Amino acid sequence: MASKSPTKYSVCTICDIGCQLRTESEDGKVSRVIAHDSPMLAKNICYKGTAAPHIHNHADRLRVPLKRVGERGADQWQEISYEQAMDEIAERLQGIIERYGAEGLAVSTSGWNTQTTHSMDRRFMNLIGAPNWISGVALCAGNTAAVNRLTYGWFPQPDFGNTQCIVLFGHNPRKHSWTPIYNAIRSAKARGAKVIVLDPRVSDQAEGADLHLRLRAGTDAAMCLGWLKVIIDEELYDQKFVTKWCSGFAELRARVNEYPLERVEAITGVDRESIAAAARMYAGADGAVIPWTPITDQQISSTSAIRLHSILRAITGNLDVVGGETLGGFNPAYIPESELALHERLSDEQKAKQLGFADHPVFTYRTAEMLKEATNKVWGFPYADLVMGCHMANPTNVFRAMAKGDPYPIKALITLGNNTLLSYANQHQILQALMNQELIVAHEIFMTPTAMLADYILPGDVFTERNHVADGWSWGSRLTLSQKVVEPPEQASSTFQFWTDLGRRMGLAEYFPWDTIEDMLDYRLSRSGRTFAEFEAATFMEMPAPKFRKYRKHGFATPSGKVELYSSVLEELGFDPLPYYREGPTPNEDFPYAVFTGVREDPFFQTGQRNIEVLRARCPNPQLYMHPTDATREQLADGDWVRLESATGAVTAQISIQQSMKEGHIRVPHGWWYPETRGKENLAGAFVSSDAVLCSDDDDFLDYEQGVPHFKGFPGRIVKTAALSVLTANDAGSVA
Repeated sequence: MASKSPTKYSVCTICDIGCQLRTESEDGKVSRVIAHDSPMLAKNICYKGTAAPHIHNHADRLRVPLKRVGERGADQWQEISYEQAMDEIAERLQGIIERYGAEGLAVSTSGWNTQTTHSMDRRFMNLIGAPNWISGVALCAGNTAAVNRLTYGWFPQPDFGNTQCIVLFGHNPRKHSWTPIYNAIRSAKARGAKVIVLDPRVSDQAEGADLHLRLRAGTDAAMCLGWLKVIIDEELYDQKFVTKWCSGFAELRARVNEYPLERVEAITGVDRESIAAAARMYAGADGAVIPWTPITDQQISSTSAIRLHSILRAITGNLDVVGGETLGGFNPAYIPESELALHERLSDEQKAKQLGFADHPVFTYRTAEMLKEATNKVWGFPYADLVMGCHMANPTNVFRAMAKGDPYPIKALITLGNNTLLSYANQHQILQALMNQELIVAHEIFMTPTAMLADYILPGDVFTERNHVADGWSWGSRLTLSQKVVEPPEQASSTFQFWTDLGRRMGLAEYFPWDTIEDMLDYRLSRSGRTFAEFEAATFMEMPAPKFRKYRKHGFATPSGKVELYSSVLEELGFDPLPYYREGPTPNEDFPYAVFTGVREDPFFQTGQRNIEVLRARCPNPQLYMHPTDATREQLADGDWVRLESATGAVTAQISIQQSMKEGHIRVPHGWWYPETRGKENLAGAFVSSDAVLCSDDDDFLDYEQGVPHFKGFPGRIVKTAALSVLTANDAGSVA
């Protein structure tokens, strides 16, 4: 007879939303994951959440540490103990540091998957003097957090419960993707809130929107400048707030005047009447929000487009108000990761070596130091690790250093919950970078193409196998309980344990005094006077009542103490202090389509879950979306296999003909590889359908201030090909 355990509360870390769930187990295994029973939370969860038992109990899950015994990438391994693996990793890493300096180590991680890191990675790196930490949030949310800080010193969150207008830039929350946001939008619409969608596609959200502006991919910044032209010319902005709390309005007005609606119409492809109508709807609402979107994160004018979102919030009076977007701040009862990371222990000399510091500094230590005094004054800490996106290295610069030794060699990579090979732009260069390493350590729950290139693979735990108090990635003040449901595999480790054990082996034991995650949580909760056990017994969630217009007490966490429409930080860094629109590489005779990539399919998150049968069945093959007119011109039928080529690389996928697509545009899914071909195809088909091979990281494709690649609207072409029944050597990348 099966032994059933009591239901426990969990915070899902399969994707970046962090939904609150209930988890059931039988005979020491997770058996079911269901929606939370609280009326505060949604009564539905996504495909990925319900599939958690299939993920956590999967037969192919990594359970024993592995050491490479063949050539790098040959997928040949020896099983070893955790202790042996950690001893050897520490010894080899110490040797690399002695030869190349601490900057010779890079770390690539995903906080969504490794929830209990608690900045132990940054703590370790700062103590040894290693500045080159990167994460997927460099391209998604984290960079937005860093750019928002330039304008008003924090990354705001929408007050969906009271808003009267929601603006979605390419964002398309659905029932099984971004589920809590989908539910929040539905509730707001039922209350009468208006929805404006800006998207080349007729997306699910666009179909039900009050206004839908089908702008050309990658032109978000121009659209926002058009909105500002209307709002300023028609005096729809909050004049009292602008006068008292904003700096640089006259300069902003002058820049906006460079973008009359006829120019914005020509750039975006949207008629000026629709642009004006949308601007008026947003500015006229009694509380309006522009939720974060990964679309705006990933454009050649990314910094300006993100800044324009923040400027729109500010001048329309929607900043830190009911129904607008709130500046949360740190929870005083919980020690933040910003403190745990020990950023002050990294010397100025080593901070200056951080890759990206000189040429793309916005989310590096260079900018963090410029904001340190203001951040401490307003928020009580000198550093703000918001969504982990502040003071990190630039990924492109890191991979160039790994591959070519310029400006200095990086010879060790530790990657945790992050399939590095497929997670950033210019996948061919990333492969070259990985092949040039003396040490690669992968901390994962499944064998990935990146793990296949490692020297050591350490099996990780999952969210049902650890206790945790989630603080929303240091974004807000809410604290949420996540309980351990079952034991992890005997040889598996949390990222907390990994960094603690590595730090102790490298002479840093005094800085890693906690033996268990619970000890760490006791420490983080200590300012509240509670232990983790007491927090667990009392509540599943603690949500302090929001406070509005907090800037009246300390001002904004910017050098001027005001909302900086004209950024003093960007000016000091040598960049344009005002937002602008920059045209990216455009379609041409050889590459006639505007390609936008980075799109996530509902059953998957990033590069994960392609090996999970119940999820893969929902999306068995990668699909390129194309308008019927374009398909007819290319003589393609629905389901045909094609190669989509850019100047950088090519992917093979099936065509899905969609009336909802904008003519001249092609949508590409993110993160495809083929776990089922392991042992048959090189790196499990990592180069066959991965969008990362399409995206260039040449300077012409990079945002100036952040160095973010241009994923939205780069040129591409379609070539019909045979069905992908057997992967060929010509399709796959080479590790030679």
